[in-house]
Amino acid sequence: MKHLDLQVIQQARKWLAGGRPIWLSTVLSTFGSAPRGPGAMLVALDSGEHRGSLSGGCVEEDFLERVGAGCFAGVNQVVRYGEGGLAPNLALPCGGVLDVLVERIAPDAEAIEHLQALERALLGGELIGRRVPLGEARRSLCGTRMGDPRVQVGDEEVSIRIGAAQRLILAGLSPVAEFCASFAVALGYEVILCEPRPEVLEGFSLAGVTVQPLLPALFIADGGCHAATAVVALTHDPRLDDLTLIEAVRSEAFYIGAMGSRRTSEKRFERLQRVGGLDAEALQRIHAPIGLGLGSKTPAEIALAVMADILRVSNGIRRDQL
Repeated sequence: MKHLDLQVIQQARKWLAGGRPIWLSTVLSTFGSAPRGPGAMLVALDSGEHRGSLSGGCVEEDFLERVGAGCFAGVNQVVRYGEGGLAPNLALPCGGVLDVLVERIAPDAEAIEHLQALERALLGGELIGRRVPLGEARRSLCGTRMGDPRVQVGDEEVSIRIGAAQRLILAGLSPVAEFCASFAVALGYEVILCEPRPEVLEGFSLAGVTVQPLLPALFIADGGCHAATAVVALTHDPRLDDLTLIEAVRSEAFYIGAMGSRRTSEKRFERLQRVGGLDAEALQRIHAPIGLGLGSKTPAEIALAVMADILRVSNGIRRDQL
């Protein structure tokens, strides 16, 4: 199944190419309970045709009615749904609040080129940023990286990070890896398990996980990582883990981690430097021991700490901010 944001952008591009102006809306922030997070998109026509979602059903009907009735000005603007919101104001059943960027985009070559760049980014080609000045009818692209906030809202401009759905590469199957896979699927990650040992894979099945029966290092070396990829080595097997880490640091992966105690990690770094030829800068990219320090003991607790640390890095939160 295609990433929902990719479906939105592809539909938007098709409508623009057909000469039809579109309304592109993006969730900027949520307060309280909200089913869709910052960055979620919906594209619509004046007729009510649409693709995507802002809230999982809470506000879409009202939003589309307002689009059809011409309630929004033809410039970039931020509107709020929920208690205390600006017009349009709709109390959400979940009690949450949504701030939404609304853009009317005319069907011209510049707009089509803009959406083509977004499509390439969502397909994993690169990470890019959108700059959307408020009160105007234009937008532009800029550089960005994982760790930058997905959405930044200023008084005069909104910035949005666009890229492929986050990917988690599990280097080998273990009890911790299995729990990581479950958590990552629930978080919306594309999860890929690389496991070359058929006896270990026997009986494994988890919805939403793609199994690659080969060495993780080979998958990564063949272009398996993009800038929104996290790579985790959770087997305690140096034959898998070390090769994985050597290839991962050569990739664009935003998070690279390996499980093990501090002493085990020190020995691993020594091997990676001596055998793998990794320098200090490359070693600094590896999170080891992996995960947040939550006092985790069981496989499920360790996996929770691992995924929490990946989320921390992807959201641009430093450890000293916790």
